[in-house]
Amino acid sequence: MSVHNSSEPATVVRAATGAQCAAAIDAPASRSAAVDSVASGSAASAYEGDAAYAHKFCILGAGTSGLTVLKNFKELGIACDCLERADDLGGNWYYGQPASSIYDSIHLISSKRLTEYTDFPMPEEFPQFPSRRQAWEYIQAYARHFKLREAIEFNTAVERIEPAGDFWDVRLADGSVRRYRGVVIANGHNWDPNWPSFPGEFRGTVLHSSQYKRPDVLVGKRVLVVGAGNSGCDIAVESSRYAARTFHSLRRGYHYLPKFLHGKPIDACGERWLRWRVPLWLRRIVSKVLVRFAIGAPQQYGLPKPDHKLFETHPIINSEMLYQVGHGRIVPKPDVAELCGERVRFADGSEEPIDVIVYATGFRISFPFIDQRHLNWRDGRPELFLNVFHPERDNLFIAGLIQPDSGQWGLVDYQAQLIGRYLRALDAGRPSAERFRRRSRAVRFDLSHGIHYVKSPRHLLEVEHYSYRQTLQRFIAALR
Repeated sequence: MSVHNSSEPATVVRAATGAQCAAAIDAPASRSAAVDSVASGSAASAYEGDAAYAHKFCILGAGTSGLTVLKNFKELGIACDCLERADDLGGNWYYGQPASSIYDSIHLISSKRLTEYTDFPMPEEFPQFPSRRQAWEYIQAYARHFKLREAIEFNTAVERIEPAGDFWDVRLADGSVRRYRGVVIANGHNWDPNWPSFPGEFRGTVLHSSQYKRPDVLVGKRVLVVGAGNSGCDIAVESSRYAARTFHSLRRGYHYLPKFLHGKPIDACGERWLRWRVPLWLRRIVSKVLVRFAIGAPQQYGLPKPDHKLFETHPIINSEMLYQVGHGRIVPKPDVAELCGERVRFADGSEEPIDVIVYATGFRISFPFIDQRHLNWRDGRPELFLNVFHPERDNLFIAGLIQPDSGQWGLVDYQAQLIGRYLRALDAGRPSAERFRRRSRAVRFDLSHGIHYVKSPRHLLEVEHYSYRQTLQRFIAALR
């Protein structure tokens, strides 16, 4: 396939210091919706027909993934448009919007240094685990610092994308169709709720965790939270402060990790051991001993014993869960067996009267605007090299299709750098591009780095962050 050789010069974008980030956060936000090409051209040129788009990439979504793709494409001089259906940027972190699944009290579960973008540090005054408001401020500051807003078309929903020879046709909600050089999908994967199916009928209030925003709905109620991911544990803890009773249904036992270990964020402690190349078996032993010394074992609190080794499920990072269970404010329950009107029966035969059920049962991997056959769909997800690169198309990429065991935004920044470097190498006809293409189509990387994750839909996108980051960095260096 042909790849456009852009003649526009690359835009030089300097990395920000922590002080610059803080200054950017303090600056007032603008909601300009100008429609500009990233590398060249005026807003009016976007409406001049195919010629206005055929040299550009279309970035779908202006959330945390789409923004860093836009920033890196801008830095490399790759012409693009970024289309966002909401009226502002932020995606999942744009609280209260239909596409946002976060609740008011949420904080990051990865520390700021392992979450931030690679060249835009979070301010020193931010806590180790920023709130959703601080995360929102940081995302806004990132967009201002790198002047990304002028390249984003807000209130622009995409209905369908289809390949058209060496191009992609992008159909918008208003019926118009644009023909782009290529597409980067960055719409996120935490927006399409996965609803469980249980026999029977429930006559109370039912919510998915993506619909839960504030504890008002829980006050004075008998609440059942189903699911033991990080959202499920957070909501169960919040419920324990407001509800008359809180029950937490778990299918299996899990390992619970505190947010801090000896005053340090626990993911920063793990990062140090990975940097020292401590083998997995030894990391498991040391981590288990330290966590047991700090908070004890789950079964000491009446929770089921884990049925898997440490690190074999996505980590549950919560310093309050065991505390609330130990105080009787959260009552552990096994899996739901049947819904019985205003009661719920559990797998152990016990029943409880329930007013509100919150299903914290995760999300489906969903791309409703593109046929799955164009995504090399296998076993419930796109089968892509590094979860980014299509095996046949050099003009279709997905950014952010990962669930790392630490922070995500910096990793997606590296994904975007790699996509951009690959496109520039293709444009220039460099041998490194062909080497990368052959490698990406011949090799399937083990993104778990030897960890045998529990077989579950929850782990379809799981990656071991440290080795994944190193892999991305190596490929970026090889394409420079």
